[in-house]
Amino acid sequence: ARTMALPGALWAEVPAEQRVFRSVLLFSWAVYLWEAFLAQRQRRVYRTTTHVPRELGQIMDSETFEKSRLYQLDKSTFSFWSGLYSEVEGTMILLCGGIPFLWNLSGQISGRAGFGPEYEIVQSLVFLLLATLFSAVTGLPWSLYNTFVIEEKHGFNQQTLGFFFKDAIKKFVVTQCILLPVTSLLLYIIKIGGDYFFIYAWLFTLVVSLVLVTIYADYIAPLFDKFIPLPEGELKQEIEVMAKSIDFPLTKVYVVEGSKRSSHSNAYFYGFFKNKRIVLFDTLLEDYSALNKEPAEGADGENEETKSKTKNKKQGCKNEEVLAVLGHELGHWKLGHTIKNIIISQMNSFLCFFLFAVLIGRKELFAAFGFYETQPTLIGLMIIFQFIFSPYNEVLSFCLTVLSRRFEFQADAFAKELGKAKDLYSALIKLNKDNLGFPVSDWIFSMWHYSHPPLLERLQALKDTKQE
Repeated sequence: ARTMALPGALWAEVPAEQRVFRSVLLFSWAVYLWEAFLAQRQRRVYRTTTHVPRELGQIMDSETFEKSRLYQLDKSTFSFWSGLYSEVEGTMILLCGGIPFLWNLSGQISGRAGFGPEYEIVQSLVFLLLATLFSAVTGLPWSLYNTFVIEEKHGFNQQTLGFFFKDAIKKFVVTQCILLPVTSLLLYIIKIGGDYFFIYAWLFTLVVSLVLVTIYADYIAPLFDKFIPLPEGELKQEIEVMAKSIDFPLTKVYVVEGSKRSSHSNAYFYGFFKNKRIVLFDTLLEDYSALNKEPAEGADGENEETKSKTKNKKQGCKNEEVLAVLGHELGHWKLGHTIKNIIISQMNSFLCFFLFAVLIGRKELFAAFGFYETQPTLIGLMIIFQFIFSPYNEVLSFCLTVLSRRFEFQADAFAKELGKAKDLYSALIKLNKDNLGFPVSDWIFSMWHYSHPPLLERLQALKDTKQE
């Protein structure tokens, strides 16, 4: 019994900051190994399922099945290596004192600009700028490989190198324009908020998230993609009729030129209260998809930026199928899924700020990461939200994945009630084919990762109603 107690007794003798540091590293690697184990199980499925299973015979031809198998296998292998790199990089940063080093460097830079140590917020912003720059630079080779090797090989990439870099720089600049002012205000609120700062900090982040959701599609997204109103015609009329039938306060329908970037397809809605907009990717619409069109003669204006890689493979959905997909999306709104997600997110945010207020005074948390003399607020936010909360975040993420799958089934059922079961059935098959989704998955991998139910399960649920 005494020897059994030895590791516990030894652990108790380790200084508190060392215990915190080792626990954080241990948990990070435990999560990584769990994810690697799941990914390995799924890769085995990709390698061994080389023929279309009997139950899929009606909905998938062997050529598409093989294409999607190879695409997902490549993506999974890439994900393994990028995940390993990310984990090793994070570990090295922690072991080599990368965070205090970057903080001191930020202090030197802001000091040279005439801002002494008393200007903690200025130093925090320099730190944030350097940290995001480092992250962008180290992530760049992986992003390039993913876009120009994997997505290119499987026919999804539509970007040129010039367009990619222009996009990346624009994204970085826009992110900084939002991140730096928001962070400086948040730090200021925490500094002057007194005992109840966590309430004010939470309210501030709530307002910021609502403002960003409101302005994103009107002011931020158009910086990257071209949005055009859906022209008058049959599809637009039918969308308006369907929206009216369920009291969805639709004001505008847009088509976004997603094909400039990738041939993956999507649709979403946004906006608050009586001001809702629907956005359809051109790749979702058979009539608008660039892949379905012959390149116009001499049309080279856009082609300097994006490739005209028109393979004339039929892509996208027919109008009735687009309406069925929208019926599903509007189901999320009608059934209150959007509001429920916002409430869950805000309750979680409030709890995290409350726990942050409880923990921020603990000097050993800062010491664990190499901050012995100072306890900067931004570093406290980073340590507590990113490292200390990571076990809680993993559990929460899994619960939200389970909830999301339930919501998806409910939204499918809503589209069924609108009489769109047959069209949604064929739309799901087309979208799976266009996006090269692989319809066979390992059950643990699927349970842990899939926020949408597997294709077969969704089709089965729709089929039951189609036959009734």
